[in-house]
Amino acid sequence: MDILISNLPLIGMMIAAGIIGGILAGLLGVGGGIVIVPVLEFALSIVDVDPSIRMHIAVATSLATIIFTSISSARAHHKKGAIDMPLVKSWALPILIGSAFGTWVASQLDSSVLAGIFGFIALLVSVKMMWPIKAAVDGAQAVRSSLFCSLPGSIGLLSSMMGIGGGTLSVPILTLLKHPVHRAVGTSALFGLIISVPATIGYMVNGQGVAGLPFGSVGFVNMIGLICISPLTILSAPLGVKIAHKLSQKQLSALFGAFLCIVAVRMIFRAFAG
Repeated sequence: MDILISNLPLIGMMIAAGIIGGILAGLLGVGGGIVIVPVLEFALSIVDVDPSIRMHIAVATSLATIIFTSISSARAHHKKGAIDMPLVKSWALPILIGSAFGTWVASQLDSSVLAGIFGFIALLVSVKMMWPIKAAVDGAQAVRSSLFCSLPGSIGLLSSMMGIGGGTLSVPILTLLKHPVHRAVGTSALFGLIISVPATIGYMVNGQGVAGLPFGSVGFVNMIGLICISPLTILSAPLGVKIAHKLSQKQLSALFGAFLCIVAVRMIFRAFAG
């Protein structure tokens, strides 16, 4: 009982992150990680977790919850015919390999470095989404090009380091290649599952024996966070999908960009302050 009471602030923040993250997962195809990571990082600071491992725990726990969020969100988008299955089959292996490698790289980095990577990439993506750039190449041709083949692996690599489901990167990339934003969001929801499974396993393994982990942790993955957040993200993700399909492409892109900008500034400040 004493352990439960002492962790009430953390549990409360995780519950809030689950509800908000689930709605955003369905709305923006971001797997919820783009909001869960900064919220968890802040929550962990409240309970005095070592700053050097806070981002690792937040990223790892976020990815664990994304496994369940992505399943819920992808199923809802699939029912609306908004997932490009041929593209998923083409990108699945390089995304998976990139995710596994990114997990190992992140485990070697300082927490403030991870925060800086998170914030910088989120800021770049937010600018692209708020001020869309017209596609310069045809999507079908780009998928077959040698340069484009490196993109899926990069999405997996960076997403596993940021604790996100892939939508933050793949949505703007796919829209740049003339994919309708709703189809890009739906496809990215399934990418989240491909990224989160190997990344979660990797963080559990690479976090073994690390000092200062909070109660209930398996490696860098905090099981209390997983238990609190996952059910709420599953329940709230379909609501986000419903809202997304009521918005225009321009509105959805602007909303995505504005949200990312706010999160990016917060995490960049954390990197320099940490």
